[in-house]
Amino acid sequence: MEELVYTRTKAVFENAVSGFCPGCMHSTVAKLIGEVLEELDILDKAVCVKGIGCCGLQSNYFAFDNITAAHGRACAAATGIKRTNPASLVFTYQGDGDLASIGLAETVSAANRGENFSVIFINNGIYGMTGGQMAPTTLVGMKASTAPWGRKPEEHGYPIHVCELLNELTAPYYLERTSCNNPTNVRKTKKAIKKAFQNQLDGKGFSLVEIVTGCPTNWGTDALGSLDFIEEKMLPEFPLGVIRDKSKED
Repeated sequence: MEELVYTRTKAVFENAVSGFCPGCMHSTVAKLIGEVLEELDILDKAVCVKGIGCCGLQSNYFAFDNITAAHGRACAAATGIKRTNPASLVFTYQGDGDLASIGLAETVSAANRGENFSVIFINNGIYGMTGGQMAPTTLVGMKASTAPWGRKPEEHGYPIHVCELLNELTAPYYLERTSCNNPTNVRKTKKAIKKAFQNQLDGKGFSLVEIVTGCPTNWGTDALGSLDFIEEKMLPEFPLGVIRDKSKED
């Protein structure tokens, strides 16, 4: 007798075929988000506010309410949606350029106010769709289309650590950095997303899950090479783990 152990999440269109580059982890994160929404039985209450770029491509896959905000303004849009529809599960889905560069003011302000929504932050260290420009999270020495000789601290500054930056604020309730570079970390990422969503349902305030991912196309690697780059380069700069969890203080 066969036992059903897995079914495709209904949160992703049934006939959707991924248009993301091989080795990109957006598809994995989309699946995890969908599974969590179904497990919490809130798929019909979910609203995703997407950033511009590769994150915006999720419009082709998310089979639940979602909008694309102006570049960098996802947290501002999510604030309005959540305040006017407090029963909804509202989350933003943003890349590093959208969240930490163009939208840094909106991100910090929403976190500082303790807005009761969740943020899924995709950190691949570079602008993806728009041409491989240097992002706030680009590593020192890492080449980009706007830094062909590599990021130089004296010229470009250092990589921004978003979780640690927001941890300096009083209001944020939960901040964690994860990855999807191996099965163990995929499971940890799903657990973190579920915790961030549950915090919102419980009215705890602002939660952010930063997911360190790859961008093989703009990194100039293949899919397997991007996994090595994450392990050897990205994770030493952006160590995984819980940065803040106020539930442990409650």
